Amino acid sequence: MASDKNATLYIGVTNNLSRRVWEHKSNITPGFTSKYNVNKLIYYESYNYIESALIREKVLKKWNRQWKINLIEKENSQWIDLSINGFPLEFTLEKSGAGMTKQLVPDLIGDQQTLVLQW
Repeated sequence: MASDKNATLYIGVTNNLSRRVWEHKSNITPGFTSKYNVNKLIYYESYNYIESALIREKVLKKWNRQWKINLIEKENSQWIDLSINGFPLEFTLEKSGAGMTKQLVPDLIGDQQTLVLQW
């Protein structure tokens, strides 16, 4: 989640992305994200197993800031908040005559484990 482009970064894991986004936007839990107003969902990855999400989280937390920014901008160059009214959207790729294009569609992740990169 983000407070602004190139602001504070937060990486975490959740099993319910919609709930977690709502919690961050509502600032209901005191801590790092509420202190720094980290409330925009700018990137996330979904995993079937918590172990995979936790491994990826540990890897990303060791990355330097520029690598994380490059990862975000590869998928979300405009740093668009991928949630509307607290509900996440999902990037999907769709084939077109000019190649692959990104479209935002409603999040239907369900109980998958989700790695969240928050700004």
